[in-house]
Amino acid sequence: MYEEFYGLNEKPFSKTPDPRYLFLSRKHREALARLVYAVEERDLLLLTGEIGCGKTTLSRALMDEMGEKHRIILLTNPRLTPLEFLRTLAIRLEIEEPSRTKVELLEQIGKELYRFFQEDICPVLIIDEAQLVPYKETFDEIRLLTNFQLDDRNLLSVILVGQPELRKRLAHRAYEPLRQRIGMHYNLTPLDREETAEFIDFRIQVAGGKAGVFQEGAIEAIYRHSQGIPRKINHIASLALLEGFGRESRRIGADILDAIAPELEMAL
Repeated sequence: MYEEFYGLNEKPFSKTPDPRYLFLSRKHREALARLVYAVEERDLLLLTGEIGCGKTTLSRALMDEMGEKHRIILLTNPRLTPLEFLRTLAIRLEIEEPSRTKVELLEQIGKELYRFFQEDICPVLIIDEAQLVPYKETFDEIRLLTNFQLDDRNLLSVILVGQPELRKRLAHRAYEPLRQRIGMHYNLTPLDREETAEFIDFRIQVAGGKAGVFQEGAIEAIYRHSQGIPRKINHIASLALLEGFGRESRRIGADILDAIAPELEMAL
């Protein structure tokens, strides 16, 4: 709708986790570096952050970083019982007839992981929204996956991605065995004021436009409303472009943010 008016090739503030639009702030760059390192070391990593901070986009960027020597297994709906989890993993590993008993399932998974090792392929299990895992016993099965190892390395890498409540949950003493297996932790925090401005210009430029569409007053208002959370920034900036297009305003100023403020109060 407004793309041509602002000289854009596409909408710059989509909510989908497109790695092309991953703005690597210092925090996001460090998080991605740790993800890559965890995969290289076949380690278990915990990545947490507030809703909309970019965790899922980072996991997609990690998937793009990995080459043919890696096999990505992404679970986006981890509301699974222990047996459902193991069977889902077996299916994603392309085990043709996953057993319905835990002992046989683990044996099947172990054989498949060893086959990947022989082929010099590293399986990477990414569990998104891990705070939704309903049972401690399912977390126990995730922990026990790290038992699939040789003398000098694990046979797969496991990455848990979730909201801050996941970190709080795992802090309970009942999860001590799992915490001891976690090689790295990283908590992704929101962007600061300067990073918010850079984020907006970056996405405009990726979409084919020029930096500076959003003026200082507008950026200040966006930061105030979003608190630096990328998903909220995207939503506000998208509404602002629509409002600016309706006014035939080539640049987005504080007045446009004032005009959409009532809508923001309901949406954020």
